[in-house]
Amino acid sequence: MTACEPRFSFDEKRSVCRLGFGAMRLTGHDRKPPAEHQAALEVARRAVELGVDFIDTADSYALGANEELLAEALHPYPDGLLIATKAGQSRPRGDWVPLGRPEYLCQQIELSLRRLRIERIELFQLHRIDPKVPLADQLGALAELRDEGKIARIGLSEVSVPELEAARGIVEIASVQNRYNLTDRASEDVLDYCERAGIAFIPWLPIDNGRHAESTGVVGKVAAEVGATPAQVALAWLLHRSPVVVPIPGTSTRAHLEENVAARNLELTADQYTRLDALRAG
Repeated sequence: MTACEPRFSFDEKRSVCRLGFGAMRLTGHDRKPPAEHQAALEVARRAVELGVDFIDTADSYALGANEELLAEALHPYPDGLLIATKAGQSRPRGDWVPLGRPEYLCQQIELSLRRLRIERIELFQLHRIDPKVPLADQLGALAELRDEGKIARIGLSEVSVPELEAARGIVEIASVQNRYNLTDRASEDVLDYCERAGIAFIPWLPIDNGRHAESTGVVGKVAAEVGATPAQVALAWLLHRSPVVVPIPGTSTRAHLEENVAARNLELTADQYTRLDALRAG
């Protein structure tokens, strides 16, 4: 595994490269045919070769097949690789709904451990807070599994500042995974809170391909100025935005993976960052 900078430290025991990999697109929500499956295995292996040591998956991605694919591709895992997974959603009638009953979370974590072929999940994230279940019950179940050694760190996904504060009153929170990118900054206050608290902020959908990314848009113009792609510029902006930001761009192709990873070495000028900062959806 190639060393990677810059890094984020969860604690004194574990740090990760600040540009990770979101594995969802390796399977989508359904199992892939053999040819696509083999290509997905190669993408996962190439990510690690390029120095990616933080991979995000979930029990809901292809109903566990995503976790199984990562194990097939990478187990036995190289030293330093952190695979984070999630549970807390179900799709009973086609639409995703939160499901945070303690017994369900415990069941799904046991299944994730089996599929990933590990004894401990280094970062487990509650996929959604279930409004029908007391938060203390949801996080209490995770805390018990942490105390049993089956989880090392606990994170949240798609939460507000009040929800994050409430959660921190129950258990230590290591990460927050919210949607966030150049033109979608609805979680700006959550990111600011995470920065003050030293909590990892993991933006999903870190690259928003809108008109701003076209050659005549701000991102396209900056990309042309530095000889990069709009996607690379968007990722470079995220890495510059805060030292706690850990983007997890996903892809199913090797070429796009290599393009994304190269963004960690892209440097922009103060003026270029200012122009990007001024972008807003609309």
